[in-house]
Amino acid sequence: MLQAFQLTHSVGGGTGSGLGSLLLQKLAEEYPDKLAFNFSVFPSPAVSNVVVEPYNAVLTSFHLIESSAATFLLENEALTNVLTRQLKIQSPSFADLNFTVA
Repeated sequence: MLQAFQLTHSVGGGTGSGLGSLLLQKLAEEYPDKLAFNFSVFPSPAVSNVVVEPYNAVLTSFHLIESSAATFLLENEALTNVLTRQLKIQSPSFADLNFTVA
């Protein structure tokens, strides 16, 4: 029996923020009695220097608040610090970051 939805996505890029928000909105419309939980990775200037990432994150935040029961925020810089300091990975890749989140 379906009880809830769980989404994990990045909100810095266009696909994660735009498609993720649309998917979350459609799930809320189609299944209004089901809960949605988000694990959202927010951008950090220390990890990436793409100019539009902060704008994507701000615009997506509204949809996360409106359409989900709970949103768990993860920040790229904090994830990178965990990998370099605790796990002793000198230059973590995006695969390392994704594996840590998963």
